[in-house]
Amino acid sequence: MKSMSHTALAAAVVLGAALSAGSPAAHAEATGLALAQQENCMSCHSVTRSFMGPALRDVAAKYADREDAANYLKHKILDGSTGVWGVVPMPANTQLTPDQAATLASWVLTLK
Repeated sequence: MKSMSHTALAAAVVLGAALSAGSPAAHAEATGLALAQQENCMSCHSVTRSFMGPALRDVAAKYADREDAANYLKHKILDGSTGVWGVVPMPANTQLTPDQAATLASWVLTLK
């Protein structure tokens, strides 16, 4: 049997727990996580640790006090970013719709 990576296993556990909880917030969290996995966000990011990009919990914490945090992150996801978290740029995610980017941004902000 092929083993899962620690990140994939943790994501599967979180997804399963969120889906079984049944609340709208849990569904939104599961949708955000599934979208992040589907769109390869987790290739550069982890929820809890820095990898190629910052830990998503660190992103949530950094922008938690911004009134426009969800919109700000949505645009960073769509347009990309350079120099905010170091020298590795985040490419624009042109494959995403604005609604998908908004879903991802909202999900990230729940991770703080």
